[in-house]
Amino acid sequence: MKAILRFFSWRKCMLLSIAVIAMLIVFNFYGLYTNKFYFFKFDNYIFPLFTIVHFIFLYVLWFKIKEGEYTDPQMRNLEYAMYGIFLIYIFKIMDTGYILLSYSEYQDHIMPNTFIPVGMVIILLQFLLLFLTIMTFKHRILMVGPYNFDNINENIDSWQ
Repeated sequence: MKAILRFFSWRKCMLLSIAVIAMLIVFNFYGLYTNKFYFFKFDNYIFPLFTIVHFIFLYVLWFKIKEGEYTDPQMRNLEYAMYGIFLIYIFKIMDTGYILLSYSEYQDHIMPNTFIPVGMVIILLQFLLLFLTIMTFKHRILMVGPYNFDNINENIDSWQ
């Protein structure tokens, strides 16, 4: 685990997470069955809205590491929201997997040539996002610290 954490430093995790989320937002508008982008479907805007919380969490983590600050209740609540979003990421993997596995059901229909390659890229990016999210949580524990609120008064700067 330590070798993985060294290879995926907190900066690499953040930069890769931002890049993967950006690519997944673009692919979220893509229809695998039709090889077209759908910008006027309401469902396609749900995932980008949830990723806003992920971006905020990454920013807060970056700020806490850079400033050497400890965890606070707001960061804890944000991480708890990230646990829910993590479940949404798992749902998106299952949804993409279901679409890819339905290829044999629609063999009689005309499927685009990009169905399997783009679908595999999407599902690999989704698995990479899950992995990077877990690594980010681990870096938060190691670099910012655990959520220990028994001594919260010691970590508050009362001069601000």
